[in-house]
Amino acid sequence: MTTFVLAGGCFWCLDAAYRPLDGVTEVLSAYTGGSVPHPSYEAVCTGATGHAEAVAVTFDEAVIPAEVILDAFFTMHDPTQLNRQGGDVGTQYRSAMFPADAAQRAQFEAAIERASEWFSAPLVTTIEPLGELYPAEDYHQDFFAKNPTQGYCLAVAVPKANKVRARFAEYLK
Repeated sequence: MTTFVLAGGCFWCLDAAYRPLDGVTEVLSAYTGGSVPHPSYEAVCTGATGHAEAVAVTFDEAVIPAEVILDAFFTMHDPTQLNRQGGDVGTQYRSAMFPADAAQRAQFEAAIERASEWFSAPLVTTIEPLGELYPAEDYHQDFFAKNPTQGYCLAVAVPKANKVRARFAEYLK
């Protein structure tokens, strides 16, 4: 099993887009990249902790290639928006990748290179050290599945998940 830690806006959206992919065994909503130990959602939302809303996506490379996981990441969010995704604004919504080792860093660099050809504006996705990963509160875990009719989910998460489903249909469960 492989785990990638990725941030691309609200973790609810990333979670909703990754869970339907075959080979994805776990998606953990979490906070990383900041300086405050054990931050709360409320503290992260202020932008003062330095943390990003992120997901730790665990997947089986025998079922789904790492490149698909990374290309889906660049499909489900806009990596040309600095410190925001649509109406979600702040460093906690930045586009960032957190490699666990040098091999993952190389994979992330290659993914950024591939994705840069898909956008007319420059990518602002950063590659940052993987520090401590703090799981988000329980109510954030698998949020979309638990709240499918919630307004934000319908307006923001569903379109992002649908883009991934359309582009990677052969990898759906």
